[in-house]
This record gives sequence, structure tokens and C-alpha cells, in this order.
Amino acid sequence: MKAKREHQVPLCGRALEILDDARALGDGNPLVFPMRSGKPISPSTLVKMFQKLRLPVVPHCFRSSFRDWAAEKTDHPREVVEAALAHVVQNEVEAAYARSDLFDRRQLMADWTEYLNGEVPT
Repeated sequence: MKAKREHQVPLCGRALEILDDARALGDGNPLVFPMRSGKPISPSTLVKMFQKLRLPVVPHCFRSSFRDWAAEKTDHPREVVEAALAHVVQNEVEAAYARSDLFDRRQLMADWTEYLNGEVPT
């Protein structure tokens, strides 16, 4: 991560199922999607995959889509959305008082899951 700090994300049930399935298929490597060598994938791996599949997207599109959806379609506080994206509070005074990691953003992530599944009107 660019911020060089731990970032925790509360995962929905389906994400946990996918991780369990990936772990069952794996060879014991703690990485979810390692390269064949067992090392982490390079930052360019997704870009190359999208190009190969001829998809007109880049990995950052996922983050941007989440941010736009949260701002336009939800009432979740901006601070919670920014924490979900692992953004750091830039204002030094504000950062001094913002000590929570806002980990309890389960509802935000559950709402995002429902949106992606088409369960919430857009």
C-alpha cells in the first residue's frame, strides 16, 4: 500500500467464501492469488489481463467506481468511505483528532455487495 500501513477491510460473506475456495485450491501459500513462482503478482498483472481480455478498464476504475457510488447513492459518511479506500487524512490538525480506523464499516461494505449483486435500486 502507498500509505505503508496496515489496512483492514471487513469482508462480506461471499468474499469470505471465495477466499476459502481459493485457499482450498492453493498450495498453502498465504497469498490469495500468487504468481506461479509463489511470489505476489506484479502491479502490472491486472493491467495486462484487462488488455488481453480487451476490457477498456484499469484497476483504479474499481476504486473510482466505489467512491462514485458511495458519494452518489449512499448516506455513508465521507470519512468512512475514505477509510474504506485507505485514504489518509491530509490535514494535520484533523488527523491528530481522527484516531479511529473506522473499521466498523461493515454496513458500507454490505451495501456495496448488494449494489454489485443488483439487489439495490440504482
